This record gives sequence, C-alpha cells and structure tokens, in this order.
Amino acid sequence: MAERGPGRGRDRERDRDKAVGEACYAALDLGTNNCRLLIATPAPSGFRVVEAYSRIVRLGEGLTQSGRLSEAAMERALAALKVSAEKVRRRRVVRFRAIATQACRIAGNGPAFVERVASETGVRLQVISPQEEARLSVTGCLNLLDRTQDAALVVDVGGGSTELSWVDLREAPPAGMPPVRAWLSIPIGVVTLAERFPEGEAATDAWFRTMVETVKAELVAFTRAEPMRPIFEADRAHLVGTSGAITSLAGLHLELPRYDRSRVDGIWMTRDQCDAAAGRLLALNARERADQPCIGPDRADLVLAGAAILQAVQEHWPCSRVRVADRGLREGILLSLMSDRGPRRRRKRRRGRNGRSAS
Repeated sequence: MAERGPGRGRDRERDRDKAVGEACYAALDLGTNNCRLLIATPAPSGFRVVEAYSRIVRLGEGLTQSGRLSEAAMERALAALKVSAEKVRRRRVVRFRAIATQACRIAGNGPAFVERVASETGVRLQVISPQEEARLSVTGCLNLLDRTQDAALVVDVGGGSTELSWVDLREAPPAGMPPVRAWLSIPIGVVTLAERFPEGEAATDAWFRTMVETVKAELVAFTRAEPMRPIFEADRAHLVGTSGAITSLAGLHLELPRYDRSRVDGIWMTRDQCDAAAGRLLALNARERADQPCIGPDRADLVLAGAAILQAVQEHWPCSRVRVADRGLREGILLSLMSDRGPRRRRKRRRGRNGRSAS
C-alpha cells in the first residue's frame, strides 16, 4: 500500500498540490473514543493519503452507566464531524463513507444522534455491525500480514469494543483477502474497561491483573476459533494489533521523542517487549504517563486498559511476535471504496433504421 501519513511542511504541500485534479476518496470512523478522517487518492499499490484528521471526542463517556450518549459527548463529536465535513467538501471527494461503531450501536439515543449528525453536518453515518467492523479491520491491515506464516490474529482494540479475527494464511491469495475462520466482538474497549475499573491514586499490579482477567474470561468463553489453536501452539501465527493504545505502547518501546507514524506502523514487537512496555507504564502515575510524548493527556487514563486487553489476548492466544498497525477501519473503507471504482458503464441504446435511439 502506498500509504503514508499527512506529512508536515513541504511534504504536505506537495501532496496537496499533486492531489489537485485527482479523484479523492474519504473514510470517516466515529468510534467510542475517536473521530478519524482519512482522504486519499488511488495509487498503483493502494492509495496515497492527502489529508488526515483525528480528534479524541470520547463519545462513549459514561455510556456504560447511563445507556445513553451524553449531551457533552455528542457536542464534542459534532464539532469534530463538522470539521471533517468541511474537509470532505473542500477536497471535492467523489466517494465518501462514514461509519459509527460500538457507542452508536448500544446507546439508547444512538439513532437520534445519527439523525442529528446528518441534519447539522450533512454527514450520513452508517452504524455498522461488529462483523463488518472486524472485516474492515482485516482489510485495512492486509499489507501487514506475514504470509510466510500459517495464521494471524487481527486485534482491533476500540473504545467500546474489541474485535478479533482469526485469519487463515495457508491458502490465501498472494495479495488478496485471506479467509477469516472465526471472529469475535467483545463489548470491552479501552473506555469501557477504564470506566469499569477506575485507576485510583496509583496503578497497581493487582488492579491491572483484574482488567486482564476480565478480558480473558470473554476470550475463554469463545470456542469457535479452537480449530486454529494447533497453529498458534506451533508458533506458526502472529498477532496484528491496531489501536491507539497499542501504537502508544510501540512509541514508548521505541522511546520516540514524538509520535512518528512512519516508525511505528508495521514494526514487530516480541511478547517480552510488549510486557516490558506495559511494565514501564505501570510504574508511572497518570501525570507521568500524560507527559510521555507518545501518550499525552488524552490517552493517559486509557493506555493501560489497552495494554491489559493486549496482554489478555497474548496470554490466551500466545504468539512470539506482534505487528503494530497504525491503520484499521478507515484504510479498510478506502480500499473497499477504491476497489469498486471504475468507468461507469453507459446504458447501451438500440438504434432504429433512422438512426434515432429506440430505448
């Protein structure tokens, strides 16, 4: 995939200049925690990003307690969606798909919020199913699958849910979509887990362990993927982890002075390196985590919940390697939109003897 981040300075200006006259496609993902937009043009090996936008809106804040989206959370999301809509209009996007996930799926006022979004921003959100969410995550990460191995487990850690897809690579086409043998959506994400288990004054091993065991209980109860366990036990499989929490762990592992997508997306981490990064996080208080350049104040209270979800998966489906993905639903949407493009077929008309069309 010829994908890259929006860049800075001259690189960004060059990308924007090149995009003039090219067909732009856009994908928007409104999750429980983030609102993310990606605008790109087709490229021979995938697409080229011309603009990206992301805001933490915490749409699902307090949702597990109230069952409804709060007014403050909806206002934050609407503000980000208005910015996104303006970017889409300015780019004269030819195809645009906007999706919403777990927060809008389970909120009692989710349908009313979707209607409000359409009325106030012009963005028509599609509330997708967990199964489609898992499929799009796999599609977005296709270029990161190690096809020399027999299987992969794609783990998409969201704010309100986590999607897992067991991918069979043994008979997969060289670059196409491999078969997904099993998939699971658990109603636990970084926001819901952090709200369920508040940190308190300091993070402790026992508190962290409680989060890990809570997630593991969901995984243990799921048995449809068990036919693939021998592949994992033989170390012929790997994980692909996509989420802000996992990329933050990778940035911490790399000791980056500031987050750099080009250095994080696609890197391999061993199980020991993942555990070491989680251990470093546990040793920090909330303010110290907020000061970390790859975490920041918006994720300081969520990154340990993400680390707990990843650890639970690694314990129940052990792999020696994890590939970190700074990509996911938006990339999957873009690839799907672009795969459907092509010249529109004109309706053929039969012509009569006088040369006029006879519809």
